[in-house]
Amino acid sequence: MSTVKVISGNHAASYGARDSRSEVIAAYPITPQTQVVELLSEFCADGTLDAKFIKVESEHSAMAACIGASAAGARAYTATSAHGLALMHEMLHWAANGRHPVVMANINRAMGPPWSIWTDQNDSLAQRDTGWLQFYCESNQEVYDTTMIAFKICEKVLLPGMLVMDAFILSHTYEPVEMPDQELIDEFLPPFDPPYKMDLDDPHAFGALTTPEWYMELRYLIQEAHEKALKTTREVDAEFTKTFGRSYGVVEFYQCEDADEVVVIAGSTASTAKDAVDIMRKEGRKIGLARLKLFRPFPNDEIRNLASKVNKLIVIDRNISFGNQGIFFNEIKASLYNEKNRPPVYGFIAGLGGRDMRIKDITGIVEQADTCDIEEILWWGVKL
Repeated sequence: MSTVKVISGNHAASYGARDSRSEVIAAYPITPQTQVVELLSEFCADGTLDAKFIKVESEHSAMAACIGASAAGARAYTATSAHGLALMHEMLHWAANGRHPVVMANINRAMGPPWSIWTDQNDSLAQRDTGWLQFYCESNQEVYDTTMIAFKICEKVLLPGMLVMDAFILSHTYEPVEMPDQELIDEFLPPFDPPYKMDLDDPHAFGALTTPEWYMELRYLIQEAHEKALKTTREVDAEFTKTFGRSYGVVEFYQCEDADEVVVIAGSTASTAKDAVDIMRKEGRKIGLARLKLFRPFPNDEIRNLASKVNKLIVIDRNISFGNQGIFFNEIKASLYNEKNRPPVYGFIAGLGGRDMRIKDITGIVEQADTCDIEEILWWGVKL
C-alpha cells in the first residue's frame, strides 16, 4: 500500500533516490540543494538506505565519485545547484562521453554575480551540450516520480540524466507526495546491471586515448543514444502510468485540443500558467499550454505536431542566451524552421533571479503578444 508524506521538493528528490535504491551517494552542500543530500545522509546512517555515502571536497569531486561508482556497476546519485553545477562542467562531459547513467538533481538557481539564491534556468541550460538528458519538473510529486523514471531511462540508453526543479518554489515548498510500495518500485526499476563495467575477472580500458579515425564514431553513438532516449522516455512513461497511474510524457499539453494559440513553458511556473489559461478560457480566448518536460533530447515531433495545429506559439523563458534570445524560444524556432506550415513564435524573458511569475504576468504576456513584433527580444517586468 502506498504512503503519502507532506514533504519539500528537496526531500522528494531524497526519497526518490532512496526508493530507487541508489548504491552510491556523492555529496557536497550548496544552497538551495543541501537538504537533498542531508536527508540521504540520514537514510544511509540509520540503515534505511544501503548505500555508500561519500563526502567530497567539491562538486567536481562529487561527479568524479559518481562516475567511478557507475563505471564499477553501481547506481550513482548526487545533487547540486548553480555554481556547483558549473564547477562540475568538465565531469559532466566525462559522464556522458563515458556512457555512465548517473542521475543528478539540479535545483535551478540563478548564476552570480550579483549573488542570488533564487531560481532561473541558466545553470542547467548552460550544460545543454554536455550530453546529459534533462527533465524539468513542475511539482514535488513529479520530482519524486521522475527520479526513478530517470534512472530507468538512463540505464536503458547508458546516458546520464539531470532532474531539474525550481529553487524555493519547489525545493523548499511542502506538498503531499505519494510513495508506492517498495516492491512495486523494484519491479518497475530492477537493479543496475551494465553491459560493461570495471571487473578484475574481465578487465577493460575506459576513457583511453582515441585516435581521429574513431572519435567521431563514438560521438555518433552518443547522438544515436539520445535519439533512442526519446522513444525510451515515451515507453518508460507508459509503463510508469500503467504501474503507478501517473503520466508526464515528454511534453504535457493542457487545454490544447481546440486551441488557436499556446503558451510554451517549463518548470513550476506551468502551474500558474494553467490557472491563467483557465481564466483566459472563461473570457473566450481559445488558448492552451504546452509544458516542456524533456529538454534533452529535444521533443521535435511533439512541438512540430502542436505547431501545425495552432496560429501562434508564445514561449516564456526563465533564462536568457546573452547576445541572442531565450533558450527554449530559440530551440523551438529551430525545430520549426523547415516546416511548411509554422505559426509565428513569440519569445518572452521573464522571472529571472526568482522574480514572481503571477497569473497577471502570464495574461499580460499573452496580451502583449497580440501587438508585438516577433523579431523583438521581449522582456517582461524589467524596470529600466
